[in-house]
Amino acid sequence: MIHHSIYNTSSDFVYLQLRARIVNKQLKPGERLPEVRISNEMGVSRTPVREALRRLGSEGLVKIIPNSGARVAAPSAAEVEGAYDVREYLEALSVQLACRKGIDRRTAERFEEVLKHEGSAFLARDIEASLEANNNFHRLIADASKNIVLIEYVENIILRTNVYILFYDPFTEEKNYSTEEHKRILASIMSGDEKSADRLMRDHLRHSHAVLEKPHERRNILANINGLAQQNKAFST
Repeated sequence: MIHHSIYNTSSDFVYLQLRARIVNKQLKPGERLPEVRISNEMGVSRTPVREALRRLGSEGLVKIIPNSGARVAAPSAAEVEGAYDVREYLEALSVQLACRKGIDRRTAERFEEVLKHEGSAFLARDIEASLEANNNFHRLIADASKNIVLIEYVENIILRTNVYILFYDPFTEEKNYSTEEHKRILASIMSGDEKSADRLMRDHLRHSHAVLEKPHERRNILANINGLAQQNKAFST
């Protein structure tokens, strides 16, 4: 039995325990989550287990199938691809509008804070802290668009793609590509370069999608991009 006296409710305890196991990949996509086994293991009744599973289901981490029980969600490649297609279009519009509206001093400072936190989380190999910093960067861009409807849609698609990242991102990159990409996107927005910001955001999201399915492909793509950037820099000097 696991000690759970420090948690507010038994449901909170079960939720946090299961969520941690999903995030840490102890529970795999598609794995069954029998209520009886979980209640026995965690020393609680089935009611808090059921509540915790419903909560995880609302986050997209668990799939509850009527008359069959709960399983860890297992998003298909087609679902992931569809979500990233939608996110690319939404966030391309987000950076375009941010370029047009401009970034004030306070927002620029918040961007810098987020990038600092993202770098620290990467060094600590903390996937949840890294993901939260990443989310905050994209939220700040959406906020800068000043479009209330777009902000809501961006938030929804961020939460959806978070599930895919938690399941399928191996988080084994040696170099912090994400923060470097974010810095380039921010520089383009700050300079009002709408065309560059659009291109960089689309590339960034395509890279994020690629690493979920083919980790080696992302490294090859980025190596080629960085190589071309160095060549262009050398040519221009």
